Amino acid sequence: MQRLHSTLALALALGFSACGPGSAGTPPPAPPPPPPPAASQTAVAPKPHKNPLLEPSPLPLHFPQFDKIKDEDFVPAFEAGMKKQLKEVAAIASDKSPPTFENTIVAMERTGRMLTRVERTFDNLNASNTDDAKKNIDTEMSPKLSAHEDTILLDPELFARVDAVYKQRDKLKLDPESAQLLNRYEEMFVRAGAKLSPADKTKLKDINKQLSSLQTKFRQNVLKATKDGAVVVEDQKQLDGLSSEQIGAAAQAAKARKSSGKWVITLQNTTIQPPLEQMKNRALRKKIFDASSSRCQGGDADNTLVISKIISLREQKAKLLGYKSYAAYSLAEETAKTPKAVNRILRQLAPVAIAKAKSEAREIQQQIDKDAKAAKAKPIKLQPWDWAHYAAEVKKAKYEFDQAEVKPYFELNHVLEDGVFYAAHELYGLTFKERHDLPVYQPDVRVFEVHDADGSLLGLILLDYFKRDNKNGGAWMDAIVSQSTLLDQKPVVINNLNIPKPAPGQPALLTFDEVTTAFHEFGHALHGLLSASRYPLLAGTDVPRDFVEFPSQFNEMWAREPAVLKHFAKNVKTGKPMPKALLDKVIASENYGQGYALLEYLEAALLDQSWHQLKPGTEVAAAKVMDFEKKALTKDRVAYAPVPPRYHSPYFSHIFTEGYQAAYYAYIWSEVLARDSGAWFHKHGGLNRKAGDEFRAKILSRGRTEEPDVLFKDFYGHKPDIKPLLEYRGLTLHGH
Repeated sequence: MQRLHSTLALALALGFSACGPGSAGTPPPAPPPPPPPAASQTAVAPKPHKNPLLEPSPLPLHFPQFDKIKDEDFVPAFEAGMKKQLKEVAAIASDKSPPTFENTIVAMERTGRMLTRVERTFDNLNASNTDDAKKNIDTEMSPKLSAHEDTILLDPELFARVDAVYKQRDKLKLDPESAQLLNRYEEMFVRAGAKLSPADKTKLKDINKQLSSLQTKFRQNVLKATKDGAVVVEDQKQLDGLSSEQIGAAAQAAKARKSSGKWVITLQNTTIQPPLEQMKNRALRKKIFDASSSRCQGGDADNTLVISKIISLREQKAKLLGYKSYAAYSLAEETAKTPKAVNRILRQLAPVAIAKAKSEAREIQQQIDKDAKAAKAKPIKLQPWDWAHYAAEVKKAKYEFDQAEVKPYFELNHVLEDGVFYAAHELYGLTFKERHDLPVYQPDVRVFEVHDADGSLLGLILLDYFKRDNKNGGAWMDAIVSQSTLLDQKPVVINNLNIPKPAPGQPALLTFDEVTTAFHEFGHALHGLLSASRYPLLAGTDVPRDFVEFPSQFNEMWAREPAVLKHFAKNVKTGKPMPKALLDKVIASENYGQGYALLEYLEAALLDQSWHQLKPGTEVAAAKVMDFEKKALTKDRVAYAPVPPRYHSPYFSHIFTEGYQAAYYAYIWSEVLARDSGAWFHKHGGLNRKAGDEFRAKILSRGRTEEPDVLFKDFYGHKPDIKPLLEYRGLTLHGH
C-alpha cells in the first residue's frame, strides 16, 4: 500500500503521523539545584534546544535528524511552515505582473517546502512509532492543516491566476510535462471547490475540517483496538501447531507488555490472522477471530458513529461539488473514471470468486470430515476461524506442501538481500549499501543507499519490518523526501511491514505471503526511487490510486519467479538452497486458495463502493453500520459466511482514513496492469536488464508526467487485458 498525501505536493500529507525513540514524554523530576559557583568559576547556561525541523536537514539527501527531533518540536514547526507557505502563496496571488506558467504554476511548486518537510517527517514517525504526545498533535493539527489547504485552494485571487494561465495553454507551447502540470493544477483547484460561491466555500471548509478530525479519530481508534484486542495465552500447550519461532515471538510480545511467562497473539489489520493457519486449538482460533473481527464495534474505540458521520459529510461534499455520489467525485480522478466502470469489473469477477471459494469450501469440509472420522469425533461445520487451518491440510495433501517445511527457507535477510535487492539489480542495475551512521527512530530500522548502474546515488530507503504496538497495522510505503529535479531533491523512501519480531537469537522466518508483501512494498519503493520528474506534484507515487498499486503488484511476480526464488530461498541453518522438488511445490501451490483470496478482497472492494455510491442525503445511523454492511454484501451477491471481508467497516482504514475511499478496487484494477506487464516480461526474456530498463523508462520513472492510461498503453502496446490476471490466479471467467 502506498500512503496518500495531500493533493498539494507543495503542502501537506494529511495521513497518519508519529515520532521516534527520543520523543519527549513526561519529564523526570528536576534534580536539586547545584551549589553556587565559586568566585573563580563561571556558570555555563545550558544550550537552548534548537528545533531541527525549521531548517533542511544537513544529513545526506535531507535525511531527517531523528536523533534530535522531539515531540514538542512539531507544533511550532507546523505553525511556522503554514505561516511561511501562506506568505509565499500570497506573493504569487498578489503579483501585479500578468500571470505566466513560471510566475504562477512553477512558483506554486516551489512553495511550502518547510511545511512539507515537517508534515512528512511527522506522518511517517506517527505511523511507525507513535505515542500519546504525537496522537495529541495529530488531533490538534489535522483540522488546522485541512483549513490551511483550503485557504490556498479556495483563494479567489490565486485561482484567477492559475485559471488565466490554463486558458492560454494552447498558446504557451509548453513541453509535455509542463502541460501536464498545468492541467493538474487547474483540476486540483476546481475539484477543491475554487469555482464555488463564497457561501458554499465556507460550507466546504467546515466539512473538510470535520472530516479531518473524524479521520484522525478513526485511525487512533483502530490502533487502540488492535493493541487492546491482542489475545493473551496462559498455557503454552494452547499454542500447539505454532513453530518455535512463532511461540518465541508471542513470548517476546508478552514481555514487551510486561507479561513475562505468558504469550500474546498480537493482531494484524486484516480480519483473518496468520497464526490461525497452524494453530490446532479450535477454541483459541475462534477467540482470536472474534477479537479481530469485532474491533472498533462498541467500547472506547468504537468507530461506528465515526463512520456514520464520515459518510454523511462525504455525501454533503459530493453534492456541494456537483456529483451524484462521493464515488463519482473520487473516481473522476482515477483511471477508471466512473462508478459504472468500477462496478463492471468487480461484478464481473464476483461470480468467479464465489464459485471458486465454494468449491474450495467443499474440499475443506471433506478434509474436516475425514479428520473427524479418523479421530472418531463429531464433525464440525466449516467456520471462518477454521478455513486457514484446514485449507493448509488440503494444500499439504494436494501438493505435499507444508508451511513448516518451507518457512526455514524464507529468512528475512536472505529474502531482502538475495531476493528483493537481487531482482532490482538484475532488472534495473541497482545496488544497495547499508548505512549504520544515519540516525533512526527505532533500533530495528535499517537504512540503505541505493545506487544506479553507473554508481551514482539514487536515494535512500528505510526498512521498518517488525510489528510494534505503537505502529499502524498492515504494510505500506511512503516518501519522506520526494524526488524533483526542480527542487534538486533525491528521494528518501520507507517500507513498513508488520512481521512478528522473533525472540532474541532466533531468525525472522517469513510465510510466503510475507515474502510477497516485501516484494510488493519494494515495488512502491522503486516507483519512488526511480522517479525522474521535474515537478514534485508529478513525481514518483503521486499518481491515481488505481495506478499506484500497479508497480507494486507487478514487483510481486518476482517473489515466485524461479530464477529469483532459487536465489533467496536458502535454509536458515545449512545455507543450502531449497530443493527443486520443494521449490516446484511452492510455485504449484500458489494458486491454491485463490477463490478465498479473491472473494475476501472483492467483499471489501464492493463494500467500499456501497458506502461511497450512496446518494447525498442518505443516512446510516451508527447502530445500523454492521447491518448496512451485511445487506450490501448480500445485494452484491458476495456474502458467504465462511469467508468474511478482508476488513469489516469499523477497521477498514484504507477507505476511512488512508485515502482509498471509493478506490479500494484499485488493487484489482492495478493487478490487471501488473499481470499484463508480467506476461510482457516473459515474452521479452523474463528477468533481464533490457526489459527492466524499458519498464523503468516508460513506467517507473514517469510518475504522473503523462496520464496513466497513456503511459500503460505506450509500454504495453494496447489496452489492458484481464486474461493474464486470471491465468496468474488460476481462475477463468465463464465463456473463456
